[in-house]
Amino acid sequence: MNSSALNASLTSGLTEEQRKQLCALLGDVKLSLLYKASVHGYQASAFHQRCDSQGPTLLVAYNRTGYIFGGYTSVDYTQSGQYITDREAFLFSFQGKIPVCIKMNSGYARLDDAGVPNFGQQLYFCYNNQPVLYNSGANVFSLNPATMYGNDTQLTECEVYKVEQSNIEQKPWRNVLWTAERKDKLMETIRNYKPLVTSVSRVRILMIGPVGAGKSSFFNSINSIFMGRITSKAMSGSAGTSLTTQFRTYPVKDGREGKPLPFVLCDTMGLEEQTGAGLDIEDISSILQGHVPDRYKFNPMAPFQHNEQRVYRPASLQEKIHCVVYVIDATKISLMSSKVEEKLASIHRRVNSQSIPQIVLMTKVDEACPLVEKDLQSLYLSSYIKSKVRGTDINAQKQCLLSCRLHYI
Repeated sequence: MNSSALNASLTSGLTEEQRKQLCALLGDVKLSLLYKASVHGYQASAFHQRCDSQGPTLLVAYNRTGYIFGGYTSVDYTQSGQYITDREAFLFSFQGKIPVCIKMNSGYARLDDAGVPNFGQQLYFCYNNQPVLYNSGANVFSLNPATMYGNDTQLTECEVYKVEQSNIEQKPWRNVLWTAERKDKLMETIRNYKPLVTSVSRVRILMIGPVGAGKSSFFNSINSIFMGRITSKAMSGSAGTSLTTQFRTYPVKDGREGKPLPFVLCDTMGLEEQTGAGLDIEDISSILQGHVPDRYKFNPMAPFQHNEQRVYRPASLQEKIHCVVYVIDATKISLMSSKVEEKLASIHRRVNSQSIPQIVLMTKVDEACPLVEKDLQSLYLSSYIKSKVRGTDINAQKQCLLSCRLHYI
C-alpha cells in the first residue's frame, strides 16, 4: 500500500463524542492517531515502529460484540525491557456513552519489552500478533471481563493515539489581575459590603452540587483565607456518598477575633444519582424559603416537613436564601450522569421561579488540566477549562461562572 492510500485508511474508529469523553479523562489534550492494526498490521514490530518514543499514548480496542475499551500510559514505549511504574496509567471501557476508568491497584503499569502492548502484564492486546485480547488473570487492575469487554477476546480493531497537550489560548478568555494587591482589595470589598436591603445584615449563600464536588472544601478554603490560617470547620473528603448529612450555616469571621463578614455560606447534602439517596429535591424549596434550621439532618427518603419545627412561622427575609452557587467538579463535568443532570435542572427551575441570583463554581480545575496544575495563573489561558465552562449545562452566563483550586485538609 502506497503512502497516500495508507494515510487515507487512517480513519479513527471513535466518534467525535467518544473522543471528547476520552479527552475529558486526560485533561487539556488532543488525540492523534499513530497506529491502526488493520492498516499497519497486528505484529508487535508494527506497533513499536509507529508508537515507540511518542510520549503518552492511549490504546483503543474494538471487539466483535461492539465493546470499546483500552488503556492509557503516560510513559514512552522504548522496548527497554524494564518494568514501568506509571501512577497515571489506567484502563477504560465505554459503558453506554460514558467511559468508565479503572485505576491500578498496585504493581507495575506494564512491561516495556519488544512484545505486544500490555497493561500490568494482565491485558495483552494483539496477542501472538493476532487480533486477539489475552487476560492473564493478574490483579494489577480490578477489572470485570464481562463488564469491560463482554468476555469477547476477538478484536476487530486496535488503535493507538498520541496524547498531546492542546494549544493554550493566545489571549486569556477572562482578564484577572493575579497580584497580592488585587487580592487584598477584593477582600476589603467583601469586608465592607452591605446588602441593599437594610433588614438583611448578612447575605445567605446556598451551595448545591453533586457528592464530592467540593462544597465543604470550598467553605474551608474561604474560611482559611479570612482566618489567615488553615481551617477545617466543615467536614470534607472524597467518599462515594455525601459526608454532609445536615443543613449547615457557616458564618465567616474576619480573623480569629474579628467581626462576622456580611455573608453566610449554607452547606447541603450532596446530590446523588440514586433515588432515595443524597439531597431530596423537595428540600430545596424549603431551604430557599428559609424554613430549614441550622443542623437539620436530611432524610433522603422523606423531604423536610414544616411541622418538624417547634414553632412554624413565615421566614423573614434575613432567613431566606439570597444567592445559589452550583458547585461542579471540573474533572467530572463530561461524566456527570443524566440523573444528576436532571436533578440540577429541576433545582435550577425552582431557583429561577423565585428570581434568586445564581452562579456556577467550578472546582478542582488544577486536577482537570495539567497546564493549570503547573501554574494556576494559566487558568484563563486553558482551552480545556474554557471548553468546560461552555459545557456546563446550567444555563449560567459565562461571566457568572467562577473557577477555583481547592485545598484539602
